[in-house]
Amino acid sequence: MGRFHIDTLVAIFLLLFCGVFLTASFSIRETSYASLGAEVWPRVILIFLTLLSLGYLIQSLRHPRSKPTEEGPRGPKRWFLSHLNAFWCFLWFGLFLLSLPYLGMLVGGILFVFVTLTSLGRRDWHGHLVHAAIAVIAVGTMWAMFTYGLKVFLPTGTIFPF
Repeated sequence: MGRFHIDTLVAIFLLLFCGVFLTASFSIRETSYASLGAEVWPRVILIFLTLLSLGYLIQSLRHPRSKPTEEGPRGPKRWFLSHLNAFWCFLWFGLFLLSLPYLGMLVGGILFVFVTLTSLGRRDWHGHLVHAAIAVIAVGTMWAMFTYGLKVFLPTGTIFPF
């Protein structure tokens, strides 16, 4: 068996991370007024993350290590260009946070998801329609669940007060 590649090491780290926090979830204090314990949601999320990390580990062990291809000199410009998508996502998220007081969670969230999908994906009319549908359905559903189902007060905007 050859050397572990970075995906295997990351998957093992994630499994250890989930194990530590899952163990810590057993020390969450129980309240007498809650119908659902405070430990339930953290455990659900951690179990889901553990299953995803386990799938990541299995996938990293199944596929052999690919040889990296060197294309030209290394440097900050090449590093920046290779991580440009991540920088776009951070930029859009920062602008989303700045727009929350003005646009609110619903409109700002829809715009954030649409712009992020468009900057990372297709930029034709079909892509715009798909991105708009995903943004409206995903953010609208989450907004409705939190607003009406869970009775959470989400930020409303001054321009769009909903």
